[in-house]
Amino acid sequence: MSQAAAPRPANFSDHQSEIYLNGMLAGRTPAITTDLAGLEERAREVLPPEALGYVVPSAGSGATARANRAAFDRWRILPRMLRGAARRDLGCTVAGTDLPAPVLIAPMGVQTLAHPEGELATARAAAALGVPYVHSTQASHSFEQVAEAGGPAAPRWYQLYWPTDREVCLSFLRRARAAGYSALVVTLDVPLMGWRPADLDRGFLPFLDGVGIANYLTDPAFRAGLARPVEEDPGAAALHWAGMFPHPQLGWDDLPFLREHWDGPILLKGICAVEDAELAAEHGMDGVIVSNHGGRQVDGAVAALDALPAVADAVGDRLTVLFDSGVRTGADVVKALALGARAVLLGRPVLYGLALDGQRGVEHVLRCLLAELDLTVALTGHTSHRELDRRTLLPA
Repeated sequence: MSQAAAPRPANFSDHQSEIYLNGMLAGRTPAITTDLAGLEERAREVLPPEALGYVVPSAGSGATARANRAAFDRWRILPRMLRGAARRDLGCTVAGTDLPAPVLIAPMGVQTLAHPEGELATARAAAALGVPYVHSTQASHSFEQVAEAGGPAAPRWYQLYWPTDREVCLSFLRRARAAGYSALVVTLDVPLMGWRPADLDRGFLPFLDGVGIANYLTDPAFRAGLARPVEEDPGAAALHWAGMFPHPQLGWDDLPFLREHWDGPILLKGICAVEDAELAAEHGMDGVIVSNHGGRQVDGAVAALDALPAVADAVGDRLTVLFDSGVRTGADVVKALALGARAVLLGRPVLYGLALDGQRGVEHVLRCLLAELDLTVALTGHTSHRELDRRTLLPA
């Protein structure tokens, strides 16, 4: 059964009209910039040093994050005229979930670094717009807390960092399903943490302080492996987490275990090579997410957008192909969709909105992104994102 999205407006671009009317008639302007590409600069002004070092920078020299953005600039959108695009329909169904538009919130851990309410605020904002929220294993709030915050009807997926302890993994899967998470996103590109100088220079890893491991600390299988209760020895609990988080020994032959214990769609996140996309199809997965973890893992890696067309061409007829890494604007979404993605996952801009104004900040970011996406679809002469293809773009 598919999860239903919240009712959507006639056109998401109506948000633009609301902003203009509020400004001209009531003198009210947005509290946060509508320039989504400029959010990072504003967020830098409010994030504390530890959060700034964790949220914004990328692996090594930052070359992969820069490549992600440069890849978008290598494509130009080709508008078409007089094609009757007064009314648009951006709704779609992805992995059994109904979406108001081809956008999901990417899994992002330890969101309390950006705002005290963390994932709870993000889940509420996502639910308000019907945008699916993808819950990270490394969250500051548990499966159940986030599900309650979003409400029973809110679409939500679960992102798994596969722990070395299979009993804990099984418990995570059971809890996620019981809490209404409908699809499983398995992150493959963090078998070990990448080299992140901004965190290393501060010696800062929040999980070792018990922050961002709420799913573990509330899990009966995890707690069963502790000599003393979490409340009595939180430091030992954090070290117990450290013993099961890196999992470099995982292989393709481990995937049947997930299929055996998860009865919903399974998508593999972190795919950039066509060969890996083919293996995902061969192993019975439902989808792949073309991603390089926003540049946070391998310095000097291929830009995710550069990898997308070949992956979509190779497996798009067999698997659901999604995309993340470097998305900042509605125009970016159009480019990713035209290059073969069925939908995109939005990451850092959500955290920037969260840092700037909590739930309201996330809602602002989502509304602006959806409005710009809608306008870009209309201004290119289309009535739906499903009409976008390679003919929509020209190489720069």
